[in-house]
Amino acid sequence: MKELSLNILDIAQNSIHADATFVQILLDETDRTLELAIIDDGKGMSEEFLSRVTDPFSTTRTTRKVGMGLPLLKLAAEQTGGSLVIESRERASHPFDHGTRVTAFFYKDHLDFTPLGDVISTVVSLVQGSENVDFLFRHSLPGKLVELDTRDLREVLGEVPLSSPEVLVWIRESLEEQYGEGE
Repeated sequence: MKELSLNILDIAQNSIHADATFVQILLDETDRTLELAIIDDGKGMSEEFLSRVTDPFSTTRTTRKVGMGLPLLKLAAEQTGGSLVIESRERASHPFDHGTRVTAFFYKDHLDFTPLGDVISTVVSLVQGSENVDFLFRHSLPGKLVELDTRDLREVLGEVPLSSPEVLVWIRESLEEQYGEGE
C-alpha cells in the first residue's frame, strides 16, 4: 500500500468484521520512529489461525481466498528494519478479555519507509461507516498530541448519529486543527 493510513483502514475494518465494539488506533511517533497499534475487543483469533495470519493465503474472507492486509503491513514494517507483532485472545476461550492487538514498528529514516498518508480521512471514513463501533484515535508526536474518542462524542451528542454530515465535518475539522493544518 502506498500509505500507512490505508493499512490502518484495512486492519480496523478487520476489527469491525470481527465484531469489535471498540477499536483503538494508537500512533506513537518520534523524530526517528513510528509505532502503530490497532487494538480491538472483537472475537479474536484461535492460536492456530494466529500462527499463520501473516500468510496471504490465510483469510477469513469468503469473497476471496487471499488476505493481504497483515502481510503487507508486516512487509512495510520489516522493510524499514522494524517489526510486526500480533497478539490475540479468542472470545470462545476468554469471554471477558478477548480481542486482537496489531503492533507495527517502523524506522522513519529508512529509505523504504511508507508515509503515514491521510490518516484524518481514514478516521473519518471509519466513523462514517461503522455506526455501532467506538474509536479511540491517538497520535502522539514530538510536542503534540492529536486525539479523538467517539465515546466522548456520543456522550455529548446523545441521539445524533456520528455518521451525520455535520458531525463528520466537525471530526475532520477538529483533527485538522489538532494537527495544525491550514495554519
